[in-house]
Amino acid sequence: MSKKFDLNTIKRLMKIITKKYKIQLIIVFILVILSSLANVSSSLFMEKLVDNYITPLLGIENPNFAPLIKALLTMCCIYLIGIISTYIYNRIMVVVGQGTLRNIRNDLFANMQKLPIRYFDTHLNGDIMSHYTNDIDTLRELISRGIPQTLSLAITVVSSFIAMLVTNIYLSALVVIMGILMILNTKRIAGKSSKYFMKQQESIGKVDGYIEEMISGQKVIKVFNYEEEAKKRFKEINTELYEDSKNANSYANILMPSLANLGNLLYVFIAIVGGILLVNGWGNITLGVIVAFVNLSKSFTMPIAQLSQQINLIIMAIAGAKRIFELMDEEPEVDNGYVTLVNAEIKGNEIKESKKYTGKWAWKHQHHDGRLEYVELKGHIELIDVDFGYEENKLVLHDVSVYAKPGQKIAFVGATGAGKTTITNLINRFYDIEDGKIRYDGININKIKKADLRRSLGMVLQDVNLFTGTIAENIAYGKDNATRKEIIEAAKLANADEFIKMLPKGYDTIVDGTGSNLSQGQKQLISIARAALNNPPVMILDEATSSIDTRTEKIVQDGMDKLMEGRTVFVIAHRLSTVRNSKAIIVLDHGRIIERGEHDYLIAQKGMYYQLYTGAFELE
Repeated sequence: MSKKFDLNTIKRLMKIITKKYKIQLIIVFILVILSSLANVSSSLFMEKLVDNYITPLLGIENPNFAPLIKALLTMCCIYLIGIISTYIYNRIMVVVGQGTLRNIRNDLFANMQKLPIRYFDTHLNGDIMSHYTNDIDTLRELISRGIPQTLSLAITVVSSFIAMLVTNIYLSALVVIMGILMILNTKRIAGKSSKYFMKQQESIGKVDGYIEEMISGQKVIKVFNYEEEAKKRFKEINTELYEDSKNANSYANILMPSLANLGNLLYVFIAIVGGILLVNGWGNITLGVIVAFVNLSKSFTMPIAQLSQQINLIIMAIAGAKRIFELMDEEPEVDNGYVTLVNAEIKGNEIKESKKYTGKWAWKHQHHDGRLEYVELKGHIELIDVDFGYEENKLVLHDVSVYAKPGQKIAFVGATGAGKTTITNLINRFYDIEDGKIRYDGININKIKKADLRRSLGMVLQDVNLFTGTIAENIAYGKDNATRKEIIEAAKLANADEFIKMLPKGYDTIVDGTGSNLSQGQKQLISIARAALNNPPVMILDEATSSIDTRTEKIVQDGMDKLMEGRTVFVIAHRLSTVRNSKAIIVLDHGRIIERGEHDYLIAQKGMYYQLYTGAFELE
């Protein structure tokens, strides 16, 4: 973590804080100055208190304490100003801190929604979650407590030093020497701890990521008796966190005591040197000056020691902020599309854009020459000589060409890793192709805005994602304006209405994010209903029935058959019986198309599909 980067990170963080809380920070700044000056003023007041009010009373039989009481009341007022100022600015900083963290979380989450699927495929969920928890928490400490205290301590150090120079130049020389030693000591130790605080934040992310994996995979762990290996691996990464935290905090914990001891040493030197000057009548020094100087030296050295603690806080916050900004700075999903999807009125060959919902859709294509063209959304998909690789110079698809006319069902068959799901990811533009073309109703999909492209596509996946909420809300996911009637019709089409009505609260039954109160088949039917509600012209069914029993599969398959009617459908299935009626069955092997055709044709060819269908060769 370079100093330059530290400075840039702090500047960026301060810019975020001041963006919405500039006035509050100005008020805090004024109050911090008042609090710090009140502290220094009280130390300076000690000189007058001793020399002008206490010393003259010594040896007098009937002393008049009124001036002394008045002086003490004045000192109390000064302290009261400092206390009130400190209380107010700390209350304000709580609001500023929590508000800033809320804004950072909002920005972080909003930016995360713009990231490509590739990012989530290459980063642990737990590590991403750590940005919202551990990293954000370090900022909370810095903003709410670190910034005002650091500012207060810095002002106290500067004002104390100026007051000492005004009080006595000789004793100030001692403070300068000791201050230099304290600063050098802080720089040496803090420099070592900063490296380990950065590693500590990274290690926390690793631990969170591993725990998240282990929680989601508990069934697999237990089935394969992997508990001991899981514990062994956790101990390894937890030990790594322990080492980084130990090293970081070891240096951090040394700093405060070492500075405190140097401060105590300074008090001794002041007392000795001040006593010598006072006894010999040098330097125009008085007992009040020595008392005031001891207090001022405390106001000077203690903040330096406390600043050392704030440095650790700042280092941790910078480490957390760095990780947060790294996520914020991830390249968003690129979308150069300009073709949009609009409601359309279609009469013969004439297509017009409609302000109202018509049930018909068209691509609004604004050509570069200014010509405006409307193309009816039909669901005609073409992949032409497509090459693609998830990693550079490592292709997983080679020269793939697929043609799906509106209403046709295209099935992809092949072993795991053959490239079936990759093709559907390219149609959605979760990834962009290396070479070749993909056309949608004759339009290159790179020209279509991604949001509009995906709105025209529906997906039913093997792993169903439900979200915490009601059954109705899960079906209406992606179509917030759906009516209850539309939701029920979609459920009926998916064969889900019957089991939903048998639930305790029907469509208002709450499900959690895992859908643990539903069977796999029921979750799949809800997924089909969700796709049906959006009524897309193109459907992608990825292993949609591979994890359910035969009886439930028949119900789900019936629901999918209804869903597929009149739509262009891409099907990925291990159970080849579900793709017999496909217009074209495409057999993939290591990213290449080795066979294509209808079921009967491929059976007659007695190639790879024949072997798969008859069981001579099994899918892996």
